[in-house]
Amino acid sequence: MPHFPKPAPGSWTEHYAELGTAGISYDDCVSPEFYSAEQEAIFRRAWLNVGRVEDLARTGSYFTKELEVARTSIIVVRDREGRVRAFHNVCRHRGNKLVWNDFPREETSGTCRQFTCKYHAWRYDLDGSLAFVQQEDEFFDLDKADYGLMPVHCEVWAGFVFVNLAEEPEQSLRDYLGPMITPLEGYPFERMTDQYVFSANVDCNWKVFLDAFQEYYHVPVLHSQEATPAARPKIKGFEAPHYQIDGPHRMVTTNGAPRRTWPAEFQYPIEIATRSGLFGPWNEPELGPDLPVNPGGVDKWGMDNYQIFPNTEILMWASGWYLTYTYWPTSHNTHRFEGRLYFPPARTASDRAAQECAVVMFKEFALQDAGTLTGTQQGLEARAVGHNFPLNDQEILVRHFHKAVADRVADYERTKTGV
Repeated sequence: MPHFPKPAPGSWTEHYAELGTAGISYDDCVSPEFYSAEQEAIFRRAWLNVGRVEDLARTGSYFTKELEVARTSIIVVRDREGRVRAFHNVCRHRGNKLVWNDFPREETSGTCRQFTCKYHAWRYDLDGSLAFVQQEDEFFDLDKADYGLMPVHCEVWAGFVFVNLAEEPEQSLRDYLGPMITPLEGYPFERMTDQYVFSANVDCNWKVFLDAFQEYYHVPVLHSQEATPAARPKIKGFEAPHYQIDGPHRMVTTNGAPRRTWPAEFQYPIEIATRSGLFGPWNEPELGPDLPVNPGGVDKWGMDNYQIFPNTEILMWASGWYLTYTYWPTSHNTHRFEGRLYFPPARTASDRAAQECAVVMFKEFALQDAGTLTGTQQGLEARAVGHNFPLNDQEILVRHFHKAVADRVADYERTKTGV
């Protein structure tokens, strides 16, 4: 992975001059009309990460994904040839939702040989083809070959499963990800098979929460509880040492000494007992040399946070694990936040305890971020401040993100009008 030197102090935003330095508007987070445009311009046209290949471990493994922002549900499945496929979760007979358990709006997963509709028992093979029609001879000139499940474009990169709801994607997934993201395929994601998942419905626009993980200006204030009382007086501020932008995608690197090297008075008893904490287990796995991390070549590398447009983040930690955040809009002022933490397989009870300590602390960390968001949304919806919200230099990724969203909505609107 190429390394990029840091510009002069205070010059991150100027380094990307096209972003400007003026205050930004947050109308894109409070307008129902803008949200409707986002649904079409972004979420029905961009590549969206919906899971990993580990979620599809064997032939017939499947999961459903509710994409409220695109007004659809999809099935993702591994077929008999080992290929990962995606389909709209709709029976071709009368439009019944095909795969669900007790509640139609809840996601589900499992393993099967065929998908059977609960309404009239039409059955579909794993490749989406229609295999059986109840009382087929009562239909008029029905050719089952014409009534397979409606496919969704699906590609896999570095074990991450992406879908695209467009009739024809503008780019392949690899071209869409571009030269900043694709080198990450050299990271051993496939070795991190112990997975912990949590989700929450949040009363704010999806971009408001995503903004919280694009800057670390807030850390000393919002996350002071993560530091012991002895450490808090010494926390004066924090600034990430490297930022990078490529197309609509962004990344930021943090640094810092490993938690295990901190003085004991700066560690909570549970961290010492489990040898783990906010930044992950202290017993770091051996992942091999030349990992595609730390593109800025910063000293005491701690973590890289890659943000894949529009709504996925991948965070890789120096302690040898990674996590993903995904933000699924459900309305102009609500969304569903999903977090997944991935570790190498635990070999001992101590390994498991270390993982679980890291997970609990990260849930608390995320809840601290989420705790301000309803208030942020209410403040923005008051529209009392106007459109000029100032951003500092280390909020460059916030500035870039909102510009990337605005640009794609504007491009789509021009396409519609032919201007």
